[in-house]
Amino acid sequence: MGAKRLSELMAERGFVLSDRAVQYYLRYLDDMGFTEKVGNMGRILTDYGISETESALVGDRIGFIISKLERLAFRSTFSPGTMTGDVAYNLSIVPKDRIDEVREIYDRVIAARCGFFSSYRILDSDPRVPSGHTGIMTICSITMDGIFQRKGIPVRMAFGGRLSLKNNEPERFTDLIGYRGTTIDPLQLFISAGLTSLSDVVTSGSGIALANVREVPASAEEKVKETIDQMQGCGFVFPVMMGTKVFNLAYNPYRLSIVSFSGMNFIAITVEKGIPIKTEIGAGNVPFSKIMSVN
Repeated sequence: MGAKRLSELMAERGFVLSDRAVQYYLRYLDDMGFTEKVGNMGRILTDYGISETESALVGDRIGFIISKLERLAFRSTFSPGTMTGDVAYNLSIVPKDRIDEVREIYDRVIAARCGFFSSYRILDSDPRVPSGHTGIMTICSITMDGIFQRKGIPVRMAFGGRLSLKNNEPERFTDLIGYRGTTIDPLQLFISAGLTSLSDVVTSGSGIALANVREVPASAEEKVKETIDQMQGCGFVFPVMMGTKVFNLAYNPYRLSIVSFSGMNFIAITVEKGIPIKTEIGAGNVPFSKIMSVN
């Protein structure tokens, strides 16, 4: 990445520095061994630099994940009434010689209704996808937040969790992590720790899937139901459950909890099958019509 692009991205996050100032700090990072210049293309993080980003400034990184997702929600302009506008998406990259296996298991997740959306898009050509690999674009559930906000419904992403199912019926949360107190995406953490069993869910209806919990004012229930009906007509698959008391969460008469399966279930089952996959959560926003170009 070059100094100009880095300066632009920093400005988006509230850190305004000139290109020259960024260049100064980059040279300092070079001297520290954290970055390395690659010709005229810009700089990359060294292994030492990557190690530093993973361990330094933990306190400053708390809340970074939810801030990134909220920014994507704000930029989501999708209207379920017209089926037009932009949605937030996740980008996954898999080896090209494994794409047929990946498509098969993605389709099984869709058939089991364990994803957030009933479609995905294969990227045949994209500069972010390295040679010998294939990209897959799936809708990020933060799109829901953007839709609710544009309809005047205050929404708060509360938890990411592991949801236990038995005979195709969701039973209870086995673990929950709050989005506002973590430096890493909760669902990504569950996946990397091997704490899902989506393969069992799609074959027997029993196992552990990933789900998110959002909260909205209880007084907005009718408007929420109307919006959900519209979204379901567009191919969105939610909610799993909704109410002031859901599963084993605490009762709150003033807040309506909306539980939805996460689009990360596609990634979880791919990891379970031993297929190498790299995913950028909340990679950006794209027109809804692009996601509909699937199989």
